[in-house]
Parts: sequence; C-alpha cells; structure tokens
Amino acid sequence: MARISGDPSTLIPAIRSEVAALDKDLTLFAVKTMADQIESNLWQQRTAAGLIGVFGLLAMVLASIGIYGVIAHSVAQRTREIGIRMALGADASSVRRMILKQGLVLSLTGVVVGLSAAFALTRLMSSLLYGVSATDPLTFAVGSVALVGVALAACLVPARRATKVDPMIALRCE
Repeated sequence: MARISGDPSTLIPAIRSEVAALDKDLTLFAVKTMADQIESNLWQQRTAAGLIGVFGLLAMVLASIGIYGVIAHSVAQRTREIGIRMALGADASSVRRMILKQGLVLSLTGVVVGLSAAFALTRLMSSLLYGVSATDPLTFAVGSVALVGVALAACLVPARRATKVDPMIALRCE
C-alpha cells in the first residue's frame, strides 16, 4: 500500500520498478487504486441496492395502477349515483372532491397499515441497510408522501371522467 498525493494510477509503473529494484523475485499483480479496490469490493451491495430500487419503483407503478383500477371501478359502479347528483344540481367540483376524498381515505388507510407493518419488520431489515437506520423517519415520511401523491394522481382521471358524466345518460344506464 502506498499513499500518494495526486493521481495514483500514473505512479503504478514507478512503484513496480521500485519493488523490482528491491527484490527481483517479488512480482506485483492486480495493482489497483484504493477507489478501484473499494469499487470491486462493493459491487455486489451496489447491484443489490440497484435491484431493490428497481423493484421498489416497479412496486410503486403497480400500486398506482391498482389504486387507479379500484377507484375507476368504484366510479364506474357509481355512474347512476353521480348522474343523479349532477341532475339534482351538484357541481363538478363537489363530485370531484367526493371522489378525491374517497381515494384519499383509501390511500391513507393503506399508508397507516403499511407503516405499521414496516415498523414491525424493521428488526428483520436492519442487517440489510447501509448508512440509514431501520426506523429512519425521513425515509418513512418520503415513502408515505410519495404513495399518497401517487394515489391522488391516480384518482384524478376517474374524478375528471365522473364530472363529465351527462346526467341523462347516467340515468338511462343499466
């Protein structure tokens, strides 16, 4: 091991020649800088962390698709009710608020259940985490806010669709 100021890769040939001058039978192999050595030692952990990130992103996409499907199905089943509300004078903003409130209640319930399960499983996950505690409040807060945001975004399309329902068509359906 040699401590060098400057670019260490430029001095590798000089170090090889110095070692050869001291002992001709001693050969240097796999000479690496400390950054390269650290990189080669941590590639498995970095690959695993990247995979976990990709799977987390995939889980977020699947959760948003699921929430959208549930809310869209619920709105489709309530087409007649929404039509009656619109025929009786409900404005589009109140219908939109009603649907967004329903999605918010659903997502907040899911976040509370998920946070409870996450806190229960922190002891199992603590050995897999690097540089963050198992109960890091920032991580839990960001994840929760992101999921609620995705849920509200997934509720916007069914809410907009519900406000465009023609009361006469809704009353004639089924």
